[in-house]
Amino acid sequence: MDSLKILVVDDESRMRKLVKDFLVKSGYTVLEAADGEEAVDKFVADKEISLIIMDVMMPKLDGYEAASEIRKISDIPIIMLTAKSDERDELKGFEIGVDEYITKPFSPKILVARVGAVLKRSNVSSDEQNLSVGGINMDIAAHQVSVDGELIELSYKEFELLNYFLVNQGVALSREKILNNVWNYDYFGDARTIDTHVKKLRSKLGAKGEYIKTIWGMGYKFEV
Repeated sequence: MDSLKILVVDDESRMRKLVKDFLVKSGYTVLEAADGEEAVDKFVADKEISLIIMDVMMPKLDGYEAASEIRKISDIPIIMLTAKSDERDELKGFEIGVDEYITKPFSPKILVARVGAVLKRSNVSSDEQNLSVGGINMDIAAHQVSVDGELIELSYKEFELLNYFLVNQGVALSREKILNNVWNYDYFGDARTIDTHVKKLRSKLGAKGEYIKTIWGMGYKFEV
């Protein structure tokens, strides 16, 4: 494995050490930050960071604020650690563009597995073909999407969601199936999380957003 660089952000040094130890054992290089402000500064200064693991409750900038700042300049995958289990907090994170949500206490081995899954999804091999459907073109390697030749900006998760829709065009997809495949693990939270992402994706696709059909009581289908 190449030594990919991960930024671990938590105001508790013991938690940072726990996460760092397991990541280093798995072959990753780990940077640390003790608050959201330091996290943003370190991310801006180091272009080789591949993923961020960040706590929610922190001084100076909390996890949501730091993630929002980072999302202004990058679609880097972000895994949020939180002691909160309220679905409203999870939805807030997903609306910002957080890719994973893990509630404390958690198994470090599960965290490492989630890290591997997210990195795998974000590093699609360059030999995969572009997807082009109904005026929507996805350049997988460049992680770019254009609509009728005009580039549009999608978050990492929106890109993955659109990719899943295009690959499965014409197929009725339940919310649970979408979450399990796009998030790459069994999601036991509120399935309305997918509705939030679909709404934003439709908006960014403009007139092409109508290709994403709602199947009431079930989920969605992408159909041109």
